[in-house]
Amino acid sequence: MPNLRGIVGFFSKSGLECLLEIKNNFLNFIGSFGCEGLMIAFASYPIVLLCRDAAGISGNIFALGLFVSPIPTFRRIIRNCSTEQFSGLPYIYALLNCLICVWYGTPFISANNILVLTVNSIGGVFQLVYITIFIIYTEKEQKVRMFSLLLAVLGIYAIIVVGSLQFADFLTRHVIVGTLSVVSLISMFASPLFIINLVIRTKSVEFMPFYLSLSTFLMSSCFFLYGIFNNDEFVYVPNGIGTVLGIAQLVLYFCYKHSTGEGSTEPLIVPYA
Repeated sequence: MPNLRGIVGFFSKSGLECLLEIKNNFLNFIGSFGCEGLMIAFASYPIVLLCRDAAGISGNIFALGLFVSPIPTFRRIIRNCSTEQFSGLPYIYALLNCLICVWYGTPFISANNILVLTVNSIGGVFQLVYITIFIIYTEKEQKVRMFSLLLAVLGIYAIIVVGSLQFADFLTRHVIVGTLSVVSLISMFASPLFIINLVIRTKSVEFMPFYLSLSTFLMSSCFFLYGIFNNDEFVYVPNGIGTVLGIAQLVLYFCYKHSTGEGSTEPLIVPYA
């Protein structure tokens, strides 16, 4: 026979008081955090850090596919020793975007954003190489213009770096540079929006390559998750918009893919995290 007296004793007044005390202490502990505190506590768990790093590394890999997408264009430029009708402005603007995001990813501006720093550092090197090739093979007037724009981009970047360091408060620097990076990233969505509008008007995916759209979606969604896991709105907000636009591009592709032949291989400007 079970010891009924022992079982009853467990649920005695003193036993219930102990349980109630444990419950109240737990609720007080949770309540002391608040919503923001809970997000910080949640983000400190090892599994969340693992998911964050996995998303960031995946985003770096998918971004590499976007960075190499202009290579066929520049092989053609080198082969023909001419930039023909190609414009170098997209690469100038992409370089500025990468530089701003590189600065945001440094420990001087934000914590635990090393993977934002790496992806944009790689992207910046690619853009600089493309701009150099463009300057070499373009006409004399365009050489001067492109070189002047390159110096302007480097000057703007220097102003942002030096200017942000004038603020002693870390949070102020974080908000200012983070806002600039968000504005830069969102403005980069002008190209995908233009392409989406072009596809709807022409009912053709000629200028919207499938693999480029897929890479854009995968990279944006990875850095959207990276920003969520890292509790960084300056990362997940722009990349959340990029994810939505990436889905829209893929939906349009499958709607109109039978209306045209092979998709164009011309590179499009896409946002980097």
